[in-house]
Amino acid sequence: MQATTDLSLMPHIFYSCYTQQNREGESFVLVHVLSHVISGRSETTVGDKTFTFQEGDLYFFRKNQLARYIKMPPPDGEFKSVSIAIDENTLRSLAQEHNLQPSQPWSGDTILKLKNNLLLSNYIETLSPYLNSTGEINPGLTSIKVKEAVMILLQINPALKDLLFDFSPPGKIDLEGYMNAHYKFNVDLNRFAFLTGRSLASFKRDFEKIFHMSPNRWLQHKRLQDAYYLLKEKGWRSSDVYLEVGFKDLSHFSFAFKKAFGMTPSHLSSKA
Repeated sequence: MQATTDLSLMPHIFYSCYTQQNREGESFVLVHVLSHVISGRSETTVGDKTFTFQEGDLYFFRKNQLARYIKMPPPDGEFKSVSIAIDENTLRSLAQEHNLQPSQPWSGDTILKLKNNLLLSNYIETLSPYLNSTGEINPGLTSIKVKEAVMILLQINPALKDLLFDFSPPGKIDLEGYMNAHYKFNVDLNRFAFLTGRSLASFKRDFEKIFHMSPNRWLQHKRLQDAYYLLKEKGWRSSDVYLEVGFKDLSHFSFAFKKAFGMTPSHLSSKA
C-alpha cells in the first residue's frame, strides 16, 4: 500500500510520472483532488465502481475515500498526470470570503469525470511550471492556484458547492456493507471507524454485534481466506498475495497463514 501524506491542511500540486510498467496500489484520499491525465491510462476503483481515465481526461475525486488504482503508461511511453489537492484551509477561507455553504447533502458520485472546456484547459496549461519542477514553488502561489481550481469547479458545476463546503465528518453508515467491501485495505481501525462515522469505541461495539468477533480477528480471517483461495485455486505466488489481501509484510502474512492452515503459503501454492 502506498504511504499517505496528510494534505488536509495544506494546498498542494503534485506531478506523477511512471515509465515502462503499470503502477498499482491503494490509497486513502484525505482531501478533494482535481486530476488531469497527461498521457497513459488509469483505473480507479472505489467500492464496486471502477472509473477509467484516458489521456486528456479531467476528474474530481471526493475526499475521505479508500481507492485502488492502476496507472498504465502507453507503449514505450510514460504515464503522466498532474493533481491539485484541495485542502480544507483553502476551502474554509473561500467559504468565509464568498459566503459559500452547502444547501443540501451531496448525493452524487464519489468520482466525477469533468467535461473539458476552455476554462479548465487554460487552467491546466498554467500548471506547467509545477510539473517536475526542480526549484521551490512559493507556497503563496500554490495556494492561489488551488483557490483558482475551486472557483473554476464552481463555475462549471455549481452543485459541487454542496460537496466542497461540507466540513462535517462522514456520517454513520452501514458497517457490515462497508467492511465487506473494504476489508482488503490495509488501514488501521481508527480510520475504518472514522470512515463509517463512528468513534473507535462505538465502531468496535457495533462491529462485534454484527460479526460476533473483534475487528482485528475478523479482518485477519477474511484476508487469510482470500489468500488461501488465490494460492490454491488461482496459483498466485505468496509474494503477490499478501499485499492483495491487505497484509503489511510477507513475514507476518506467512506466520499468520501457517498458524491458520498448518502450512506455509509457498507450500500451498506449490501444490496448486
